[in-house]
Amino acid sequence: MEFVVEQGKQPHQECSTLLLPALSIGNVGQLAVDLLVSSMKAERIGYLDDPFVLPCVGNDAYGPIPCGDLALPLEAYESAFGRVALLQQRSPVVKGRMIEFAKNLANFAAASGKKHVVLLSSLDFGKWQKIDMSSGPQIYYLSSINPDGRDDNCEQLGWKRLQEYNPAQRCWKYLSTLAEGNTMLESNLPFEDELEDEDYYPSLPFAALFSCLKAKGLKVTCLLCYCSEGDNIQDAFHLAEAACRLLGLNPNAFPGNGSSGWVIPFSWHTVYGPPPDMSIF
Repeated sequence: MEFVVEQGKQPHQECSTLLLPALSIGNVGQLAVDLLVSSMKAERIGYLDDPFVLPCVGNDAYGPIPCGDLALPLEAYESAFGRVALLQQRSPVVKGRMIEFAKNLANFAAASGKKHVVLLSSLDFGKWQKIDMSSGPQIYYLSSINPDGRDDNCEQLGWKRLQEYNPAQRCWKYLSTLAEGNTMLESNLPFEDELEDEDYYPSLPFAALFSCLKAKGLKVTCLLCYCSEGDNIQDAFHLAEAACRLLGLNPNAFPGNGSSGWVIPFSWHTVYGPPPDMSIF
């Protein structure tokens, strides 16, 4: 993985916290990062080139006026507000290469002096075993601080640990082994069409990223929410607000253009296409 710094830009060592999405159902993590980049007035300082991420190119996602900037697969941002670095991923990883990508990203994070990595991702609502909507949408977390994934700070924020995390379970254990650079016989691992319910969570991108970043000695916190495919903008707000609470940031103090501080990314205006022609009804 190669980090290319934009001309005239320089990464700041003070930005020791890295926030990034892990691609999953509904693209909630990516939407949340877009919202944070836009609202925090984060500045793009460069991009990452990795052989295991599919190429893509598009228009600038944040500015209403064309200025010649292109959106690329992996973009690095920094915000003076909270001294946070953000990484946006706009295209998926090549199938079967998630571990290699996760290792490359972990090496980059460690080499660039990051101390805390926050992963934002989503989980399939259809896999939710114990549904509890009594207090509204729930945030689940997974932390590298303790072996069982528990974090007292996250508990105090009212979030629930991902109960399905079991470091002794075969797939979680396999991920940890690979992340640490060891080899392991795969004969006991299920084929893709033989995955059981307990294998769903360690099969997701956030699990590979969590395992590889943890193996590099970094503090890792995963913030997760359940969702379905469709309009997940409200889920993105929910996840972005959770990230702010974790990092001690106040969205109301963001240099936004509204009373709440949030700035809706320009690319969201057409994310689901134009409204329907009401004359057809």
